[in-house]
Amino acid sequence: MSLTLSITWIVVLFAIWLYFLYVSYKGQPKGLWVLAVANTGERFGYYTMLAVFVLFLGENFGFSNDTASEIYTWFLMLVYFLPLFGGILADKFGFNKMVVVGIIIMFLGYLLLSLPLGGDSVAVTAMLAALALVSAGTGLFKGNLQVMVGDLYNAPEFADKRDSGFSLFYMAINVGALFAPTAAIGIMDWAQNSLAYSKADAYHFAFAVACVSVVFSIIVYFAGMSTFRHVMNVTRKKDNTAAVEVAEEDPKETKERIICLGLVYAVVVFFWMAFHQNGLTLTWFADEFTARESSGFLGMLFDVKNLLAGIFVVYGLFGIFQNKGLSRILAGALILLGASYFILNIPADGTVVPISAPIFQHFNACFVVMLTPVSIALFGWLASKGKEPKAPFKIGLGMLVAGAAYLMLTLACLDMPTPDYPNHVYDASPSLLVNTYLILTFAELLLSPIGISFVTKVSPAKYKGMMMGGWFVATALGNKLVTVAGHMWSLPLPIVWGVLMGICLLAAAFIFAIIKRLNKVA
Repeated sequence: MSLTLSITWIVVLFAIWLYFLYVSYKGQPKGLWVLAVANTGERFGYYTMLAVFVLFLGENFGFSNDTASEIYTWFLMLVYFLPLFGGILADKFGFNKMVVVGIIIMFLGYLLLSLPLGGDSVAVTAMLAALALVSAGTGLFKGNLQVMVGDLYNAPEFADKRDSGFSLFYMAINVGALFAPTAAIGIMDWAQNSLAYSKADAYHFAFAVACVSVVFSIIVYFAGMSTFRHVMNVTRKKDNTAAVEVAEEDPKETKERIICLGLVYAVVVFFWMAFHQNGLTLTWFADEFTARESSGFLGMLFDVKNLLAGIFVVYGLFGIFQNKGLSRILAGALILLGASYFILNIPADGTVVPISAPIFQHFNACFVVMLTPVSIALFGWLASKGKEPKAPFKIGLGMLVAGAAYLMLTLACLDMPTPDYPNHVYDASPSLLVNTYLILTFAELLLSPIGISFVTKVSPAKYKGMMMGGWFVATALGNKLVTVAGHMWSLPLPIVWGVLMGICLLAAAFIFAIIKRLNKVA
């Protein structure tokens, strides 16, 4: 299939899919789709940068394993810690204003990071300054945009759709993340092969992609503002009087809600510590311990277009059973087009597909997008039976599933050698990491979108920006703790994965021990 025909196929099929989502979940507020697409663009840029960042630190600056680990985890921590202050500012000055200022600051950070300044001390300083700008901009943008999404569901007609709405919003974020590793690798290859840039300088082209994606987000946000204007509250006028009335709440209830949120945050810390190994130890595992090529069906999974075809088939199958009329016809079209593309691209016997370590990161995003309708349908069915578990139970179950992923890795690595960074020392089947990402994605879908929905529901009205910031602080602390496994990388792999497994299981035990208290406010 020619490149032009391939791109045309993707554009047409993607348009059908978007329309299918809209008509299939038309009970959702319109503002959800605008804010989700705006966030998708920003996340595409962020994950394009993140897919190659830790490798860039070693290639461009010659940083050691430990140094790269520290820079990576400090950056992740700031990205998720600063939304606390962004939320506090939004509670005072308004969510819309902070979102707009944040995305402009992010753009400046990515722009600075995209400049090929070499590897000297000036370049290091510029790189650190760029990371600070991206962190600060994300702190103003990310959490406050999600509070606005939550406020869309304050209306009575949308109240029962909050969890499913956040699942869809989370799915849209991962559409951006799905294409990010492919975009990063593709533009770097183009810079090296067509423009004759060095490998180190080619990384800056991947960072430049983030600049373009942020501009896309700004355009979408302003173009669709009419759909969410009612949640763009500014809490104080110039005369210092309240612009938005906030109902008074019982102080005891407010205190209990804050305590319960704090207990959930404590569990979230350890989930993200385990989950965000995807950009560090799991990337090193892909680089050092995983085969650099594959073939057959497994090899097809490393082409994002094949994954996209699989996603369309899954959504089409669900649409056939869930919808009627035009929606069912569109669902059938998705199945037909997705399956036909996949069949037409089955490789000939013996065809070998090269594998680059960063490409593994697209599996998590793919599985989030693919499994979201499964999650919504499952919990929707349980809700119709009156048996849907509350958010705290889902969060605890998510921790158990994450522990299962690292149990699998622990057992699989019993006979593998000790890491010898940065040399390739083993050739494990790529399916091991693919399956790891699949299980971790199940855990993520149980914990992350449900947890965010829980925060927007439980937070006291006058502290909702700060409480959403608290969720991201917990994420930030977890991101910083990612470095613990990074510093353990010289130890036998079963110890590295076993520690992460134990942490997940202990966190699950904790949340199940306090679940009755959490359920009272859920």
